[in-house]
Parts: sequence; structure tokens; C-alpha cells
Amino acid sequence: MSLQQDIMAAMKTAMKAKDQRALTALRAVKSAILLAQTETGSQTELTEADELKMLQKLVKQRKDSAAIFMEQGREDLAQPELEEAEVISQFLPEALSEAEIEAAVVAAINQTGAEGMKDMGKVMGVVSQALAGKADGKTISNIVKAKLS
Repeated sequence: MSLQQDIMAAMKTAMKAKDQRALTALRAVKSAILLAQTETGSQTELTEADELKMLQKLVKQRKDSAAIFMEQGREDLAQPELEEAEVISQFLPEALSEAEIEAAVVAAINQTGAEGMKDMGKVMGVVSQALAGKADGKTISNIVKAKLS
């Protein structure tokens, strides 16, 4: 099943359960899918990589918003954002552990022949492409910096 069909099925379930928080998050995902499809001017299917990027972006937006609300002492506004991020995260593949990411980074460093921080861009490109949707870019970046310095 495609992501769009999964979202529609989850929306029906949320409607039947009267789960407004999940419904809000799922509607945001559906909206993002429709916007991405119409950007090109035709109703084209999104690739799986595009879908993963979009979902990661939506989760990151909600987590960033929640962090800002927490800094301002607004837990009442942060909680819904975190709950929505959790609902959207259900559609993402299982995240890799730091050890698995580190192994991929070491392999990329060996593959590219990187020797220092000047080669960070090369390594990040290879690792980000290999781990698309499975690891956070910030985590990858921190591990690459640690290995190259």
C-alpha cells in the first residue's frame, strides 16, 4: 500500500475513534502529500524517498515547535505537537541505532578516502543517501564530525 492509502486508512480509524489529535496530524500529512504532488503540475506519484523526506520534515517541524514552546514554558502547547509528531512517526521506518550509523559512517569514510574535516561534505553525501529516512541528519553530522576530527 502506498503512503497515501495508509494515511487514508489511518484517518478513517482516527475518525471512528474520535481521536482529534491523530486526525489533525494525519490531515497535515495528507495535505503535504497533495501539495507535493501538485507542485510538479500533474498528479504524479511520489517516490518512496520523497515520502520519507516529507514525513521526516513534518516530524522535525513538530519537535522543533514543541522545543520552542517548552523553552517559553508553554507545556500546554508543546504536548499536542509531540503527540502529532508521534502519530506521524508511525509511518517512518525504524530508526537506526548510533552504532549502526557509526558503522555506515566508517564505511563511507573508507569508500571516499576522506582524511579530514575538508572531506566532510563527501562523506555526508554518501551517508545521507545510504541512510535516507533511517537516520536523522543531525546525528549523522555529529558522528561524521567526531570520526573526521
